[in-house]
Amino acid sequence: MELKPKIGLEVHIELDTESKMFCSCPNQPFESKPNLNICPICLGHPGTLPSANKSAIEKVVKLGIALNCKVSEESYFERKNYFYPDLPKGYQISQYQIPLCKEGFLEIPGISKKIRIKRVHLEEDTAKIYHTKDFKFALIDFNRAGTPLAELVTEPDFDSAKEARLFAQELQLVLRYLKVSKADMEKGEMRIEANVSISKIEGDKEILGTKVEVKNLNSFAILEKAIDYEIQRQLKLIEAGKEVVQETRGWDERLKKTLSQRTKEEEKDYRYFPEPDLTKVLIAKDWVERLKKELPELPWKLRERLIQEYGLSFKETEILVKDLELERYFEKCTSEAFQRYKEDFQLSELSEDIKLKLAKNLFNLLTSELIGRLREKNLKISNLKFSPENFAELSLMLFKKEISSKIVNLVLEKMIEKGGDPSQIVKEESLTLMKEEELDHIIQKVIQENPQAIKDYSQGRKEALQYLIGQVMRYTKGKADPQSAKSKLLAYLEK
Repeated sequence: MELKPKIGLEVHIELDTESKMFCSCPNQPFESKPNLNICPICLGHPGTLPSANKSAIEKVVKLGIALNCKVSEESYFERKNYFYPDLPKGYQISQYQIPLCKEGFLEIPGISKKIRIKRVHLEEDTAKIYHTKDFKFALIDFNRAGTPLAELVTEPDFDSAKEARLFAQELQLVLRYLKVSKADMEKGEMRIEANVSISKIEGDKEILGTKVEVKNLNSFAILEKAIDYEIQRQLKLIEAGKEVVQETRGWDERLKKTLSQRTKEEEKDYRYFPEPDLTKVLIAKDWVERLKKELPELPWKLRERLIQEYGLSFKETEILVKDLELERYFEKCTSEAFQRYKEDFQLSELSEDIKLKLAKNLFNLLTSELIGRLREKNLKISNLKFSPENFAELSLMLFKKEISSKIVNLVLEKMIEKGGDPSQIVKEESLTLMKEEELDHIIQKVIQENPQAIKDYSQGRKEALQYLIGQVMRYTKGKADPQSAKSKLLAYLEK
């Protein structure tokens, strides 16, 4: 008998709309002043009438289209009945029988595995409860009550916690590309629950295990850790001949384990019935087609294009795909670098080989030098005091070996600090690479002053070469091309 984990995810997504789901209150769940953005409708006062937010419906349909879902031509809202202090009405307006979108999929990047999406439906969020430190009483902030909330439910297609994490990260990118939600997990704009069970495989027969829901998964790292822990917990119970109880558990980050919270409700406990105060939602086919045409370039398409157009590896594309501001800057810079190179060498078109080399050179400079400095200074691309044209010029100067990598670092530091044209900075600071005869003279000086390093190299200690190159760069104050220095030293050492 084989034991196999089966994992499904339920993802709640706070939609980025101006107003709440069923009233005109501002959709600002993180308003610092509690209970400010509220009204009789979102507080569930008797006699009030909800009105559905068209923008929220549109965002869910867009999400469904992006996730290859079937969009329902007709849908409606229902009341999900349960009592909890953060639910002012005593029920939640949600969807059950006919969700807006169903039967889609999202492919996990890097492993080409499609995860089936069972449904994406629309509902309203609850209020937020704050417990005092001594847990003697709780306070409720209703600013979040009524926030438009999309719920996405997958099929149990994940075989591991890692797959679940990769899927969730890809989904977050899709939400941000579509501008459906900022999907910040720390703020609760994207909340994930995992359904974990262990199936028993006997020949061709699969006996489904008892499903346990795990909550409080507010980061991708915690999602992976909690699922891994829950799989091991259930395996130990089964191997010991004990029953796995159907329940809701929460992740405790301090204890690094899941803890039982309550027995899991079944669908019948919610007593769903159609919301009497809202009309049906009718989705026109031509509206869906229009929304399809409005979709932006999505993560998988962008990855494919970056690999094809610029020769980047999958790993390299991930840096850009996860930061659209950086990606847009990279493309502006490469476009400028291509144009300048054509002008410098009076070319009508660039060969594919040169394009790939220019793009790779610029990508390396962007990710290895610029991004590191921005992080150190807590700056963003939008804070730069120089243009993409300036950065493209700097990368071309390095590509054409007009300056060394050390000089690039000096110039880049000045550009970040004050802005400016790199060629002008090089000229003003006298940072141009030294001439060949000057470099030859310094090479001879380094050789004469370091007989032990010369001897070490002759005895097979290859690291001595790096030491000698370092000495040349020290004497030239970075004005030598390291590759030229290496070639000249090797010519002497291997005579």
